[in-house]
Amino acid sequence: MHRLVLAFINSMRALKHLAKHEKAIQQELVLFFVSIPIAAVVSPSGLSFLLLTGSVLFLILVEVLNTGIEATCDAVSLDFHREIQIAKDCGSLAVLISVILVAAVWLYTLWGVFFG
Repeated sequence: MHRLVLAFINSMRALKHLAKHEKAIQQELVLFFVSIPIAAVVSPSGLSFLLLTGSVLFLILVEVLNTGIEATCDAVSLDFHREIQIAKDCGSLAVLISVILVAAVWLYTLWGVFFG
């Protein structure tokens, strides 16, 4: 149980840092908190609500991992290295894929609500 408490404390420290210093995380957290009431109103089912809000949480998860990759790369070297560029670009691609997923889930659900 002690390890779980320590892990939770570490996670909250990371969340606090990211929410304070990372613009993308700040925007995505706002998106998440705005998405909750909107999803509650437009969702035709509980599962739909979970998909809508879960897709935004997934985006935040990928953004957190991308930020971790970038921080690790910057800790290794601030000089240009092709391998570091590839690692950072892969993290960026993962975020883009997550954004596409969020858009697809929301558009599909909203289309069904308004035109289905």
